Amino acid sequence: MFWRSTRHRLMKRLQLRESWIIFFILGNVMINFPFLKIFNQPISIMGFPLLFLYFTLGWAISIGVIYLFTQTTEPDHQHGEERPHP
Repeated sequence: MFWRSTRHRLMKRLQLRESWIIFFILGNVMINFPFLKIFNQPISIMGFPLLFLYFTLGWAISIGVIYLFTQTTEPDHQHGEERPHP
């Protein structure tokens, strides 16, 4: 029950337009100079360059955030509602 109420509150907060704007700005900041300079080091983790891991993980996290946003905007079809067919 705790996870359901927590998930419901999280989904409600993610519906805010401000959240979309904040994540957009954060994504743009993360691909600009200061962060690229920090991660562009001659270090490799498990054979992968640090900058490559930074871009790959950032890409995966952004997909996860977009998924959460789309889940909040779609209507709930679990209560027996059906989509109207065109």
